[in-house]
Amino acid sequence: MHEDILLKVNKPAQYIGGEVNCAKKDFTAAKIKFAISFPDLYEVGMSNLGLKIIYGLLNTIPDVVCERFFSPNQDMEELLRLESRQILSLESHRKLSEFDMVGFSLGSELDYTNVLNILELGGIPLKSALRDCTYPLIIGGGPCTLNPEPMHDFFDFFVIGEAEDVALEIINLYRKYKEEFKSAKIDKQELLFKFAQIEGVYVPSLYEVSYDKGMAIKEFKPKLEGLPLKIKKRFVKDLNLSYYPLDWLIPHIQIIHDRVTVEIMRGCPNRCRFCQARAQYFPLRLKDAEQVLNLAGQLYRRTGYEEVSLAGLSVSDHPQMEKILQGLMSLFDAKGVSLSLPSIKARSLVGDASTLIAKVKKTGLTFAPEAGSQRLREILQKDFKSEEFFGALEQAYLSGYQHVKLYFMIGLPDEKEEDLDAIIDFSLKVSELRKKTGHPAAGVNISINTLIPKPHTPLQWLPMLDSDRLKIKQEYLREKAKRHKRLKLSFHNRSMSILEGILSRGDRRLSEVILTAFKNGAKFDAWSNYFSFDKWMQAFANSGIDPQFYLAQKEIKDPLPWDFIDTGVDREALIIEFNKTIAIQGDKRYNLENV
Repeated sequence: MHEDILLKVNKPAQYIGGEVNCAKKDFTAAKIKFAISFPDLYEVGMSNLGLKIIYGLLNTIPDVVCERFFSPNQDMEELLRLESRQILSLESHRKLSEFDMVGFSLGSELDYTNVLNILELGGIPLKSALRDCTYPLIIGGGPCTLNPEPMHDFFDFFVIGEAEDVALEIINLYRKYKEEFKSAKIDKQELLFKFAQIEGVYVPSLYEVSYDKGMAIKEFKPKLEGLPLKIKKRFVKDLNLSYYPLDWLIPHIQIIHDRVTVEIMRGCPNRCRFCQARAQYFPLRLKDAEQVLNLAGQLYRRTGYEEVSLAGLSVSDHPQMEKILQGLMSLFDAKGVSLSLPSIKARSLVGDASTLIAKVKKTGLTFAPEAGSQRLREILQKDFKSEEFFGALEQAYLSGYQHVKLYFMIGLPDEKEEDLDAIIDFSLKVSELRKKTGHPAAGVNISINTLIPKPHTPLQWLPMLDSDRLKIKQEYLREKAKRHKRLKLSFHNRSMSILEGILSRGDRRLSEVILTAFKNGAKFDAWSNYFSFDKWMQAFANSGIDPQFYLAQKEIKDPLPWDFIDTGVDREALIIEFNKTIAIQGDKRYNLENV
């Protein structure tokens, strides 16, 4: 801890550690020292469920110590660099270089430069090839590993899928070979080859990629015999039996999601064609209602939080949702504990569930129609029935709800002006419906994001809309909504969306671009007050790479940078769904029979 500079920075409590329920283990006595690093601010990282799971799981192993690192805020970083100091872990205030392994949680492509910043502030060479046995192994995990190639230069290996399913295998293997590795009896590549034998572990330095003259990938192959051609995603088989942290970390400062979170499911029963999360968390797995209620009760007793959140991709699809809500009401109603639900489906507001949800929280509801018109929802295969929705919404207004938040996307396949009009018309209808219950029209917050055709989705072959056309659509919607004060529009920064699209659809050549952007000063790219699109465009220019290549339409016959990852969702199934999308638009170019 840098006690002498804490009074010079904003929110100094984020740097001191020692929170309630944090691990207190002997660093020097531990055989394996693991640093878990989240490449964003403390208030963001401490809200991340995956970080809490891995932190808690590793600290249950007697000879392992796991400690946390987050991105320092700008004021702290300036002081560290000015005085040539390194970042320190929150628990025992150790340098990054003192750990055996550093695991980064990669939740957003816009955090990539923060990864490099943490390594630099920790005195660690950025590129894997420059790190020998005297440095920790750098590991990447999380949703972005569905296409890890843009970051291949910086990581020793990636964990593809759910880390808690493979973490113990990684620790056990390192424990077996640590002494030989640290004494240079085996070199780093030998050790990495052993890690590559673990299912779900991808070691990029052991594979090579060749390209054709048009920048497309020609071949992806292992450099050595005995390596898998495809990396199979790991996943927890039974959520009821998997580790879940009960010693919930209670932060010193208010964080983004300052509450207890109970995960009730992984995966999704729906097949929305734009959704990458389905591939990330496939297959669908459910926690039993009894397990959910037991966890909620224990977490409340150990933390004292007054808000409990249910987590999952589509929690309202849990078949025991009513039983869970009834149980939570029984547990918490008298204690004044509120329940937070993510976006829900209209059918969850029908019957007994409506009454239960209304008792829990009456201020607002969140829905994700994704498109204003039924035509586009069919293209997206979005399960959203307007008639069912408006019937349930009226019942919700009668139960006391006052505000509604709606999520839409623009830049959709075959999107026309009337589809944009439909967003405003739909939102107005949502607002006006409340008048039928004898109340004033409802306020409606409309969040509009840009469609990014992400890897491992049926839309991955589509082009992404460029910034100029996105701007036209945003301004059109803004003008249409201006006449209706009850509608409040917010747009995701289109340049951020463009960059996210490039990085998520990128290949190995983007490692040099990311490094150049970082050297240009890019960091905290997910924060609008730090983000600089110009720095990134300069990095592409300096690297001689056209960013538009990654946003362009892809041919089904051509290899994609992420094809070597097996998510469990069959590629042929994605092609079939893509062809259905094209068929709806009347475009036969991608007929499966011609592939």
